[in-house]
Amino acid sequence: MSSENSSADDVRQVWDVVVVGAGPAGASAAYAAAVAGRRVLLLEKAELPRYKTCGGGIIGPSRDSLPPGFELPLKDRVHAVTFSSNGRFSRTRRSRQMLFGLINRPEFDQQLVEHAQKAGAELRTSVAVQRVEQHGSAVPDRRTVAVVLQGGETVLARAVVGADGSAGRIGAHVGVKVDQVDLGLEAEIPVPETVAEDWKGRVLIDWGPMPGSYGWVFPKGDTLTVGVISRRGEGAATKRYLEDFIGRLGLAGFEPSISSGHLTRCRADDSPLSRGRVLVCGDAAGLLEPWTREGISFALRSGRLAGEWAVRIAEAHDAVDTRRQALNYAFAVKAGLGVEMSVGKRMLAAFERRPGVFHAVLTGFRPAWKAFKDITRGSTSLGELVRTHPMAHRALLALDRRPAGDDVSS
Repeated sequence: MSSENSSADDVRQVWDVVVVGAGPAGASAAYAAAVAGRRVLLLEKAELPRYKTCGGGIIGPSRDSLPPGFELPLKDRVHAVTFSSNGRFSRTRRSRQMLFGLINRPEFDQQLVEHAQKAGAELRTSVAVQRVEQHGSAVPDRRTVAVVLQGGETVLARAVVGADGSAGRIGAHVGVKVDQVDLGLEAEIPVPETVAEDWKGRVLIDWGPMPGSYGWVFPKGDTLTVGVISRRGEGAATKRYLEDFIGRLGLAGFEPSISSGHLTRCRADDSPLSRGRVLVCGDAAGLLEPWTREGISFALRSGRLAGEWAVRIAEAHDAVDTRRQALNYAFAVKAGLGVEMSVGKRMLAAFERRPGVFHAVLTGFRPAWKAFKDITRGSTSLGELVRTHPMAHRALLALDRRPAGDDVSS
């Protein structure tokens, strides 16, 4: 924290940065702001550790965005992927190098929070935010934001980062708009050692029966994470898909330890990322890859950016400077994550029309498998691939134009 106004801030308990939500995005934001030497408060409505519906795949961009010295609590290292098309045409592709790692979210999130605390952030759990105010009697001056907690307590901050999920209070305050909502259903299934051994080091990705849907099996020691995702509005069909998927895999006889569901929300292109001294990141901003719905790497990367720019906003002395810093944050997000999301939306649209083409290309075309490996390892991204590889660019254009009713699986 800067020395200017520090004594007054101490008396009035004004934090430099308050982060709402202690998932990967919030913990990353808190870490980034605390490492910069600012007074940071991290608020979480649940007790930690807590379960989160999530496959738990850690790809290259996620590994690259972790704090220095962070040791991933990996449950497995993936070297093979089996692709299938609604249970048919299975083919397994293998890699000498690790493609990605698998984690359990309670442990992973807890470790991220501990790194933020070690950097100097203060954590409060079991604290629910009721609303955020930037004007009115609760706000002492134009440089301050009031975070009103359930029960009436008010916390003051120079900047606020919203990382409280896709249905959180801060996204609503900022006015986040979404144009894609999907339903993910997941079961954590404990299995015998013989079954676990069959899955070790290998994941399954199954292109599903509804447009844009797919299922997955992620092995994590003695437990398999089995899930499916599809567009919201097809809840009954999505539930049937999960049941059929588990049955096809021969896992119907094992009792899940956890069955859960979650809505993922993907931002519209013109959705705001800030309002005044309040920024949003991760799920709260609708930041995730639209095709795969991968969100951990987007949470880690946008969280770090939000923490860095929250520090600048905390130092801003007027509305003009605040606005400039908020626009810089939005530009940083859109220049990187926004480009990936734009390509991901095109990929999803093409995949919805032509799942069989995607399956045939991934399982039978060596450059496509190499691209998949490069993306999961983090040596390239969807956006970078389309921008720098003429073949990938032409293939996406062809899929964009391809007429309906021309799929290889039909």
